[in-house]
Amino acid sequence: MKSKSKLMHLCMIVSISGVLNSSDMESVLEVGRDNQALSAKSQERIDTTERQTDKIVNEWKAVSKQVEGLKLYNEQKRIQIQAQLDLMDKLDDQLVQVVVMQRQIPPLAQRMLESLESFIALDTPFRIEERQNRIDLVRSSLAKPKVTASEQVRQVLEAYNIEAEYGRKIDTYESALDDGTVVNILVIGRIGMFYQTKDEQSSGRWNNETGSWDELPGSYRKPIRDGIRMAKKLAPTDMLLMPVIKGEV
Repeated sequence: MKSKSKLMHLCMIVSISGVLNSSDMESVLEVGRDNQALSAKSQERIDTTERQTDKIVNEWKAVSKQVEGLKLYNEQKRIQIQAQLDLMDKLDDQLVQVVVMQRQIPPLAQRMLESLESFIALDTPFRIEERQNRIDLVRSSLAKPKVTASEQVRQVLEAYNIEAEYGRKIDTYESALDDGTVVNILVIGRIGMFYQTKDEQSSGRWNNETGSWDELPGSYRKPIRDGIRMAKKLAPTDMLLMPVIKGEV
């Protein structure tokens, strides 16, 4: 009887245990499913956070590169700006010098022109009217306020160049002596100035010391005639035997 009672009690425990195990199992499964869902959500959040973090890191790297590039660009611009400022200071100094030079150029051009005029007055008087007219024309230009300083210098230097060119060529033109005789004038650089009448019967040379003409002997008739032909391009340039006063060469 006692053994039978124990068997029944054991069956009841097993039955009750079976009922509890089934309920607990369902709860465990439910909890497992909830945990799995939570785990999936957590993983999704982790993945999302990781993606956002990667995006932020990549953006930061890109911005960092841009910042470095901007730093380099700004440094280059700083150097360029400083160079431009230095250039501006230099140009300011040059501008001051230019202003000073512009003030000095007109009186300098005037002095140069006066020196050239004095030279012409002391020089052999060939084409004297033409040369003096050139001086007057330049002087008139210097007096005009609208003529720039550079143009003033250019005109004065051009007059100098023309005078210098006279000394490197043979020139001839028609003129008249003090008595009205029409003659051909021959100018050989600044070595000498000669005349010859139209009929080639009379020739002479200019004497700077006396400021007058010296008549030449007939032996110089042909050289002067040949020189006139050379100056007119009617004969090739050749040697000429011409009288020269000591000290003029």
